[in-house]
Amino acid sequence: MAIANQPIRGNQHARPPLWRDAAVLKWLIQIAVFAVVVGAFWFLINVASTNLAENGFEVNYDWLSGPANIQLSEGIDTVPDTAGRALFTGMVNTLRMASAGILLATILGVLVGLARLSNNWLANKVGSIFVETLRNIPVLVQIILWFAIISTLAELQNADSEFGESGPIPGWLYISQKGISIPRVFFADGFYQFLALMLVFAIPIYFVNRSLNAKRDREGGDSIAGRVTLGLVLVAGVIAWFANEVMGFLEVPLYAIEDAWRAIPQAAMQVLLTAVAFYAAFEFIRRFLNSRRTPAGLAKLSDDDYFRMVFAVILAMIGTFVVWILWPGLSSWIVNSVANFWGWFGDKFGSDVNDVARNNRPLDGMKPTVNTGRFSNFGPTGLTLTVNFAAVFFGLVFYTASFIAEIVRGGVLAVAKGQTEAAAALGLSRSQSLRKVILPQAFRIVMPPLGNQYLNLTKNTSLAIAVAMTDIVQVGQTVFNKNNQFLAVFSIWAAFYLTLSLTISVVVNYINGRLAIVER
Repeated sequence: MAIANQPIRGNQHARPPLWRDAAVLKWLIQIAVFAVVVGAFWFLINVASTNLAENGFEVNYDWLSGPANIQLSEGIDTVPDTAGRALFTGMVNTLRMASAGILLATILGVLVGLARLSNNWLANKVGSIFVETLRNIPVLVQIILWFAIISTLAELQNADSEFGESGPIPGWLYISQKGISIPRVFFADGFYQFLALMLVFAIPIYFVNRSLNAKRDREGGDSIAGRVTLGLVLVAGVIAWFANEVMGFLEVPLYAIEDAWRAIPQAAMQVLLTAVAFYAAFEFIRRFLNSRRTPAGLAKLSDDDYFRMVFAVILAMIGTFVVWILWPGLSSWIVNSVANFWGWFGDKFGSDVNDVARNNRPLDGMKPTVNTGRFSNFGPTGLTLTVNFAAVFFGLVFYTASFIAEIVRGGVLAVAKGQTEAAAALGLSRSQSLRKVILPQAFRIVMPPLGNQYLNLTKNTSLAIAVAMTDIVQVGQTVFNKNNQFLAVFSIWAAFYLTLSLTISVVVNYINGRLAIVER
């Protein structure tokens, strides 16, 4: 009894009750928040589905394979057979807008940002006016303004018109109230054979390059590996340009892969997707634990660390639930989609590709044309920006470029002044110091905010609905007005833009990591 009544000494502490244990409370709070979020989404979706079903509007995705019964103004398929094909056309238009807009806005933004830093008075003032004007006008207003400007241009005239062909450079460039058309360069029928043959040539070229580099490391002296490799690539390109049809035999194995994919049972694909989900969770946990290792062994893990690992397993279980219970048809859709891809790829190597009537060159081009007839319209040969597309494109590019210009200017000013002075001391001109010293360091600073602007431009493409441009939002609105499947279309919108945003984020983070200074 005397021992039992002795007071607790040293590091001996009684464990607190569960309702006061910090570790238990952390876990309970995080699990509760996760459950509340999932439950709220499930409740809202269930209520919306129930209300729509009571009014005769059942939420499903069967309409994707049903007839579209709509005609689109532009895109890869203006008369789609199914609603899913119509949405895909809208997705492609959005991707074209976002990718081309990001490229042009980056180039223009860098030039304007550097102009604002120029000692030339005119360039400095023009850059300042560009930035201060365009970034303070809402992007939607700019889109509508561009639509109004292009719509008031001169009428499009064809060659049979009494006024002659219209356009600043007839036959090469047309600018009219029906849009802008320029020459188009495209992948011809022999491109995929050319690419396959170049990949074959790349194997010996790689070993030659490695051998020459190894010889330089052993014997020293100037390296000729770069010049020899470039020469071999040029020779391989010339050979592949004219002899690409020899790769037509790949038609057979590609079609065999298509047949093999179609033969995969749905249950087997479900098992495979489940295995991939749990393997991803295992790989995340393995890398996470490796990041916590020290020379003395595995560091002590906190409650948050354990929760991250448990959460990875929970996500794998949710993926399994989706594959087996919530959306079992996902497996069949994946099998058919991948099989269709291999079939499409096999068609590029098909026997009809090497027909005399077809174009076996890897690349080809066409000048824009104007159709003759009662009304003048652009033909299908050129790269045409319709009024709607051009209005959205110019609005987004100029608006985003004004922000990128300020980001670039701030990044250049953030580089230490001593770097500029050191470049000048080495005898570098201003342009050389910008290219080789200042801009490489500035882009380490500007990449994260540049990524935000790329995300904004991509999401702002949804404003194209204001001028009836055929993007995924406009096509989706037309589709759900016909079949009353708003929730289903909305989920496709959300998944599409989420995928685009995450992809851009991954690419920007990768580039940012590559630009980061590695400390030794």
